[in-house]
Amino acid sequence: MSGLHLPQRVRDHAAERPGAPAVTWGDTTLTYAELDWRTNRIATALSALTTDGGRVGALLRMRTEGAETFVAAAKSGRVFVPLNWRLHAPEAAAIAVDAEIEVLIVESEFRAAADAVREALPDVVVVLVDAADGDALPPGTWTWDRLLRSGTATDPGLGDDPDAAVLQLYTSGTTGSPKGVVSTHRNLHNQPDGQQIYRWKPDSVALDAMPLFHIAGAGWLSTCLSAGVHVVLLGTFDAAEVAGLVARHRITHAFLVPSTIQMLLDLPDLDRVDVSSLELVAYGSSPITTTLLRRAIDRLGCGFVQRYGMTETTGSVTALAVEDHDPTGPRAHLLRSAGRPMPGVEIEIRDVVTGARLPVGESGEIVCRSRNNVAGYWRRPEATAQLLTDDGFLRTGDAGHIDEEGYLFVTDRVKDMIITGGENVYPVEVESVLAEHPAVAEVAVVGVPHRTWGESVTAVVRLVDPAVVPDEQELIAFTAERLASYKKPREIVFVAELPRGASGKILKRTLRDTLRDAEVSS
Repeated sequence: MSGLHLPQRVRDHAAERPGAPAVTWGDTTLTYAELDWRTNRIATALSALTTDGGRVGALLRMRTEGAETFVAAAKSGRVFVPLNWRLHAPEAAAIAVDAEIEVLIVESEFRAAADAVREALPDVVVVLVDAADGDALPPGTWTWDRLLRSGTATDPGLGDDPDAAVLQLYTSGTTGSPKGVVSTHRNLHNQPDGQQIYRWKPDSVALDAMPLFHIAGAGWLSTCLSAGVHVVLLGTFDAAEVAGLVARHRITHAFLVPSTIQMLLDLPDLDRVDVSSLELVAYGSSPITTTLLRRAIDRLGCGFVQRYGMTETTGSVTALAVEDHDPTGPRAHLLRSAGRPMPGVEIEIRDVVTGARLPVGESGEIVCRSRNNVAGYWRRPEATAQLLTDDGFLRTGDAGHIDEEGYLFVTDRVKDMIITGGENVYPVEVESVLAEHPAVAEVAVVGVPHRTWGESVTAVVRLVDPAVVPDEQELIAFTAERLASYKKPREIVFVAELPRGASGKILKRTLRDTLRDAEVSS
């Protein structure tokens, strides 16, 4: 393999295995030769419509046009900026303005947001991927076919500068206004030794059902295409459809988050679907309980790999390998671990206040240093300064510790840590215990303001059977039998559903705000 970066990987696969399937969405499959040819045309079209290093936005679910735009932007020296299609139109427009988007690739479902972007950026070229050439379109709006026709088959030949920006993702904004995280080819680099953990084979088929605007979706897409595997795209997660795709395409690899694993396992007719082709499920983005993980290992019967990372680290910095997932063995405690550092990654635990490095076993903030770390946020020097230490480590905002064997244990977000009566409580620890109760399907633990204790530990629970509600004191006692008394919930709140972001992550800030408002109103 002559190239290390995404554009060159696609070029090499097209030359070496032109007929191999590359991307499937619905009934459409592109081979690597077709993907290479089409992305050349799109790349030259984008070069004519944008400035060097310009931003190409997208309001797309995971689909072939998104994959093509990602690769084409990289080939033409442009930066791909997939936007969160769940945002309200003004929010999407604000991000487009911040990124200075010059071209916006969009599907008709999100035309209201596209119109808001056009109003804010009158010169933007909007490309509707699901419009036909004969459709009545607003001025400045192109069809996807027109974009494809306007380019040439000549490869622009860019994408080999490791320091050139290639992807700009915006943080969710759950802790403030969204910030653009700029990743370079060096950051996105999928080195062969790092790829080994996925145990790819020549006939591997991967599923990408995560949002394109999330590092889990864009990063997994880059990983799969770099590895030369066939990747099947799913625009919206649906557990029944996922099971059907696994059976139909004989999918061997998938990236899922804990909530989607839960949804898949909860399918009432899963036993009637052939998912035996699964060889490996990578998971991450949010903590998983050992109860759910054991259930998944038992039911799916495949290998599991946990990946720990964030948008600012361009994906994974640690991984818990397949061989470390042994629920009944002497090292079963490793199921609570995020694994060990990926090749070329340094992980340290530092004191949250002083920044001093902490010894093995002590909890503090997780910091990391690697080629995957981004240089900073788009035009946010103050936020960038807070993100990076003077010696080049990135502050993750996560709390955790490292054991004697070098395994990282992520206890929680530093900001999610609950301080009650002067004691620190990490929600994940409480959640893992409550998840073991047979009546509990899902649980999220948050801190609610308390006059005496500062914060009160509160558990929000979704039940296995809503008609069978356990006694609140029973659940509290169940926790107190397994944890120190100060860690037990003071209150249990039962809900039909837990609030989630687009990646499936539980929105704890929303829970805290809702519970605080309920406390105030009462």
